[in-house]
Amino acid sequence: MRVVVFGASGMVGHGALRACLLDSRVTEVLVVTRRPLGLQDPKAREIIHTDFTDYAAILPALKDVDACFYCLGVSAVGHSEEEYTRITYGYTIAAAKALSVASPSTTFVYVSGEGTDSTEKGRAMWARVKGRTENELLAMPFTAYMFRPGFIQPVSGAVSRTAHYRVLYRLTGRLFPLLRRLIPNLVTTTDDLGRAMISAAHLAGEGPFVLHTTDINRLSIAREPGTNF
Repeated sequence: MRVVVFGASGMVGHGALRACLLDSRVTEVLVVTRRPLGLQDPKAREIIHTDFTDYAAILPALKDVDACFYCLGVSAVGHSEEEYTRITYGYTIAAAKALSVASPSTTFVYVSGEGTDSTEKGRAMWARVKGRTENELLAMPFTAYMFRPGFIQPVSGAVSRTAHYRVLYRLTGRLFPLLRRLIPNLVTTTDDLGRAMISAAHLAGEGPFVLHTTDINRLSIAREPGTNF
């Protein structure tokens, strides 16, 4: 399976990339990135690209991709609705449209978030924008899965790029085993997300297509391609 990962330099993308490099079912990982990450694994191939609104220049490299793990995003904190929409909706849909041309049979896995507003009419700006993004992805001709995790604990070297989140994760790291026992339907890890993405790519278009934390954690358990979860 050939996989393309967007956002590999971020916390969630780190989990997706790590899972791909460790899984024998993944034969090649294309990492679309603005700056070289210095990846040494023979399965990894970096594609340097700076304009996330236009993928025409790298369209040939996106041909015959079996799955896309889209982990690129920003926090809504400190961003206007216009800027947040440009990144969260604009970048994502541009990538999805490029893949629908280059690899129309791909499976697109989008990391959204718990609380996303599918009606696009709620009060929370980030939830409306995420909802709009999800709705458009689900309407595209390829198979798409929307991952809506609640709390994500970074593990295995994953680090948030947001300073105040890093402080939070240091505090929750010690408490995470307790949190997982108390609220297992709301917490997951970057490693679990990555493994779940690979499992989703093997679901052969089976639903549900909007997956919450419980679904993600269930999918993170290794299973053979084509089996139900």
